[in-house]
Amino acid sequence: MLLFVGLGNPTPDSQNNRHNIGFKVIDAINQKFGLSKQKPKFKGLLTTGNIGDKKVYAIKPLTFMNNSGICIRELIEYFKMDATDVIVFHDDLDIDLGKIKAKFGGSSAGHNGIESIDKFIGKDYSRVRIGIGKPDSKISISDYVLNDFNDEEKEKLENITENIITSLNILLDKKLELFSSTVNNK
Repeated sequence: MLLFVGLGNPTPDSQNNRHNIGFKVIDAINQKFGLSKQKPKFKGLLTTGNIGDKKVYAIKPLTFMNNSGICIRELIEYFKMDATDVIVFHDDLDIDLGKIKAKFGGSSAGHNGIESIDKFIGKDYSRVRIGIGKPDSKISISDYVLNDFNDEEKEKLENITENIITSLNILLDKKLELFSSTVNNK
């Protein structure tokens, strides 16, 4: 059993923000693998189903980015899951747009959503860090991550999500290094 978590903010005006890339990945997984209809549960939008021989839960927390850990803790406690069975998809400023790095545990690097998860379930979970790059101009980091992707970035975003989908079987087996190299070479 695995739990996929996509980080983002649940407001309609946030849908295409850089910070919501995790929500976009969960939507793509739900659509591609025909997971159940999203239902409000555990302070998030939850879907379930099977991908290959694995039982999968996928959730988009509705607690806003900075409180994502609340939703995740409720869910894993209810299903008696271990934190090691959690895989979080989130934006990362320190990675170039279009690049992906998967890792187990580690520092939050100042990402408030990750800090919240660390606080509520510890650091023993996997993360798929999706590069959004750094702002070119003098825009603040908070404004940058809360701005929408431009048209060129949206095209790259489609490629990113497609690469994640086509490499998902590797991620299901928690082969994080292989997933990172495979997903970036498509």
